[in-house]
Amino acid sequence: METTPAVRPARPHFSSGPCAKRPGWSPENLNIAALGRSHRSKLGKARLAEAIERTRALLGVPDDYRIGIVPASDTGAVEMAMWSMLGARPVDMLAWESFGQGWVTDAVKQLGLEARIFDAPYGEIADLGAVDPTHDVVFTWNGTTSGVRVPDAGWISDKREGIVICDATSAIFAQGLDWPKLDVVTYSWQKVLGGEGAHGVLILSPRAVERLESYAPPRPLPKLFRLTKGGKLNAGIFEGATINTPSMLCVEDYLDALKWAAGLGGLKALHARADANAAALGAWVEKTSWIDFLCADPALRSNTSVCLKVIEPAFATLDESEQRAFVKAMEKLLESEDAAFDIGGYRDAPPGLRIWCGATVETSDIEALGPWLDWAFAKARASF
Repeated sequence: METTPAVRPARPHFSSGPCAKRPGWSPENLNIAALGRSHRSKLGKARLAEAIERTRALLGVPDDYRIGIVPASDTGAVEMAMWSMLGARPVDMLAWESFGQGWVTDAVKQLGLEARIFDAPYGEIADLGAVDPTHDVVFTWNGTTSGVRVPDAGWISDKREGIVICDATSAIFAQGLDWPKLDVVTYSWQKVLGGEGAHGVLILSPRAVERLESYAPPRPLPKLFRLTKGGKLNAGIFEGATINTPSMLCVEDYLDALKWAAGLGGLKALHARADANAAALGAWVEKTSWIDFLCADPALRSNTSVCLKVIEPAFATLDESEQRAFVKAMEKLLESEDAAFDIGGYRDAPPGLRIWCGATVETSDIEALGPWLDWAFAKARASF
């Protein structure tokens, strides 16, 4: 298909992070009253506390779980949990994409933990049934760079002795989390809600708090990782205070997204939008001969970071560097036409495409994208 499609996506933003802003977003929507004020002022603390309480309400976080806003995006939140809590018992590390592998590296090479590694290649999932309930567990609910998610939390024992640390950054607000099964949940609001980067959210169960207050890790902790003070949880972090200075503009933007989501109908509506987007993309994949899902099992397939592989026979004859150049050529063609931005697969993933289908994307834009992908593929193929 080399004829330029007639209809462009109205918003060609398909990046998997930072993700598309919510429909109707404008800088004028932000209440900038807290700008130029200390985050420790009455106003600043109130805005941070409101972000926490709106998060609790939208996600249905149990009342006895703590929610804190922390630095360094989802990465910072995961690192804080790992460095502060792990080492009390062996840990099972689950990885099936690049970010999960990053946590494995931290556990083994940086923290020197007694760790068992369960991993899987891109497009597949680790052996969830091999997890030992007497061990701590670290896993990524939705593999942002592989498009593979856990089907549910049934593999986590109700009688577990260890704590479960879940990186949920590209799952939360789009997939149902089983809170009683999870002790630490982390995310960045720049993913599913399309917020601005640099801030993470850290959610702790009572079991996680107990671990923090009963275990002193045998390692120095940088100030940004310290969740306790005098052997007790630093409660201020979870009440609107922060370890370092947050961007109040980013906080206001997060509040705007939370209000938008609540106005749609809450978590159920967000899930439905992501599911509709993934279904629309799936319908195009189903009728397109040159592309397929990286994840073959529909039960494990992400509804947010949908990863695709090129299955055209001629593509398979190219070496990896040529395949990456092919995908890059498609990206450039689409960007030059304002038809799609940032759809290349992650740099460590197999060469292919990654389309964000979270709730801030409109289904009509996903539907308009398909013909443009066909067009870009045909143009790129002609030059290779």
